[in-house]
This record gives sequence, structure tokens and C-alpha cells, in this order.
Amino acid sequence: MPIDIGKLDTTYSPTGGSSAFIFEPRDLVPFSLSWDWQKKWQKALLNGACAFPAVWLLEHPNCYTLGRGASEANLNFEPNNPPDLLYRIDRGGEVTFHLPGQLVVYLVLDLRQYKTDLNWYLRQLEQVVIDVLDELGLAGELVEGLTGVWIQGYKVASIGIGCRRWITQHGLALNIDCDLNGFKEIIPCGLVGHKMGRLDSWLPGLKVGEVKPLMRRSLSHRFGWTLFDE
Repeated sequence: MPIDIGKLDTTYSPTGGSSAFIFEPRDLVPFSLSWDWQKKWQKALLNGACAFPAVWLLEHPNCYTLGRGASEANLNFEPNNPPDLLYRIDRGGEVTFHLPGQLVVYLVLDLRQYKTDLNWYLRQLEQVVIDVLDELGLAGELVEGLTGVWIQGYKVASIGIGCRRWITQHGLALNIDCDLNGFKEIIPCGLVGHKMGRLDSWLPGLKVGEVKPLMRRSLSHRFGWTLFDE
């Protein structure tokens, strides 16, 4: 079902003067549609037609995405016969799985307004997740040399970004109450032996809707945004 971008929810304004918009679709969003939104916003920033960052908080129907340099050896199925939709996209990283019950956060922003350092940006996204987990009473863990966030050895958040002339795309995915079986069809993020987890294993009954406000608050803190009412 098409989703009208003009009807998405919630606007934020950063303390620095420009505005940043955070959109929250009410329905599941096909990956191809969210990717199109990001590309259009990135193009507007690149062309100077827009000065405002945009962030989407959403959920996808089942699909797999492969980073631009990802190896198909990390697929446990034939690429021409995937169990769900499969996309080769313009982010870094290997293969991951998106599905309902997983909160996906896409950020299209100009790193020149923050710091022109992709490593810094990846670490910021990790800290966004760790902030959220801390508010839930969970201890997020980092693994040296890897990107993402773990709890007690289970990977709960995956991060993959794209960047063109310092304008970002893509972002992070946090498993909340999703069915993890689809991850068995891949080697997630190309990490052999790493187990995937979801937050409701530690907090039974937790839902995406309960985590979204925490994610908004963490993004606001890490990137200097202040919430105002529309």
C-alpha cells in the first residue's frame, strides 16, 4: 500500500538553527519505497534544494539487503530464488534481514554539519542504540573491530551506512520482538558464529511502539535535536 510521505509523523528542530524531520510511518514500509525516500532526500541535500536532515523510524515487511560489496557466499539460498525479496543496495556491510518487529532507523544528513568522519558517525549510531538499551535497563556491548551492538553475546543491532559527498543514507536496525528464523537463511553481517538476539528475550512483551520514543530521545541527544510540537 503506498504511503503518503506528507502524512508521516513528528518533526524535530535541532538546537543549531536548521531543522531536522523525523518521520514515523504507521504501516509497514516496503524497502524499495524507503530507499526511494532516502535517495530523493539525499539528492535534495546534494543539490542544495533542502537544508534539513531527515530521519525515518519504521518497520519493513520481510526482505534481505546486501551491501554494495557484500559476498553472496553469506547467503544460504540461491540469489535468484530467495525466500523473501532480496536487494543489492548502496550501503557498506554484508547481508542483513529486515522484518516486522525490528525498528529500522534511516538517517539522511550532512556530516559536514557534524563531523566529516565515517568512523565517528558509526560510533554515534552505536551509542544511540546503547542509550536506548540503557533506558530499558539493558547493558549494550560493543565488540572490538566490529560494528553493531550486542547483549550478552547476542547481536541485537546492525548498522550499515551509505555516504555521498558527506550526505548519508541507511542507518541501523534494532531487533525488538521479531521472528529471528529468517536470519538462519544468511550469515548475518558475514559474521560466522555470531548469534542474533531480540530485546523481548530480556524484556518479555516489549513492542516496537514502546521503543520508538526512546529512540527519538537518543537521536535528539546524540545529534543535538530538540523536539517541538507541530
